[in-house]
Amino acid sequence: QVQLVESGGGLVQAGDSLRLSCVASSRTFRSYTMAWFRQAPGKERDVVAGVSWDGGNKIYADSVKGRFTISRDNAKNTLYLQMDRLKPEDTAVYYCAGKEPGTPLEADYDYWGQGTQVTVSA
Repeated sequence: QVQLVESGGGLVQAGDSLRLSCVASSRTFRSYTMAWFRQAPGKERDVVAGVSWDGGNKIYADSVKGRFTISRDNAKNTLYLQMDRLKPEDTAVYYCAGKEPGTPLEADYDYWGQGTQVTVSA
């Protein structure tokens, strides 16, 4: 089972930027569909962005379109989420997730990181 470790979270002010990273323990990452999810207090865990194994296909939640960018560096076994113009409602624990390709980018993930906290003050 591949291990996923997120980093880059923190406490920032509204309008600031953060870049989250997720490093996978295995080169099998290079064949996985990957995504970022987030879970705010009292809310369900929802997909933020997803990317195909080759980076060719991407999806974003409507709430982050135009502000967040998902990318990956398969040579480094690393997934990124660039978050710009952060808002207080972006406050959540952010998780990276992976799966074998073959199903839509929004769901069906099998491997999960431990999460990293992002807090955005007004």
